[in-house]
Amino acid sequence: MARLFGHEATCACCGAEQVMPRRGFLAAAAGAAASLIAAPTLAQGATRSLTVRRQITNETFSGVYWRDGRYDREALRELDVVFRDLSAAEVTPMDPRLFDVLFAVADAVDSDEGFDVISGYRTPETNAARSRQSGRVSTVSLHMSGMAADCRIPGRSSLEVARRAADLQLGGVGLYRRDGFMHLDCGPVRRW
Repeated sequence: MARLFGHEATCACCGAEQVMPRRGFLAAAAGAAASLIAAPTLAQGATRSLTVRRQITNETFSGVYWRDGRYDREALRELDVVFRDLSAAEVTPMDPRLFDVLFAVADAVDSDEGFDVISGYRTPETNAARSRQSGRVSTVSLHMSGMAADCRIPGRSSLEVARRAADLQLGGVGLYRRDGFMHLDCGPVRRW
């Protein structure tokens, strides 16, 4: 691990170098601690796969991202691209626990359709701009730490999927009923 708090750090899951601001590091650390306490453990030996489609670009990922007790680095890099900040054209290493949340939610609702991703990573600048446009966007959003996604499962009620996700207690679950999507994250367990 290199320097922290606004400097370079090494991603524990894939070894990629990344820059994490102090606030992002603190949010990630708090989220990791809370999720370790509250979240049920996923089977370590199981293969985990995910199907996602980025709503605006139609880019997709469909495949295994965890096998043989480890995250697949190439799959994570592909997912990072799909979940990138489109406004800033910036890719960051996403927290792989987010993909575990998506995997568990898809499994809980018995979905093979996959997720439509509306928003993944957001730079602090993109998040600030969205926060100024809408009071529903948090100024300390976990999107800025690569720990959150706004998404939906096509053909499924976002309300029902959000309820099942909240029952899992794997992280934050927000329902945006008017817009027909939900927020899922791998931070502390909470709902709105």
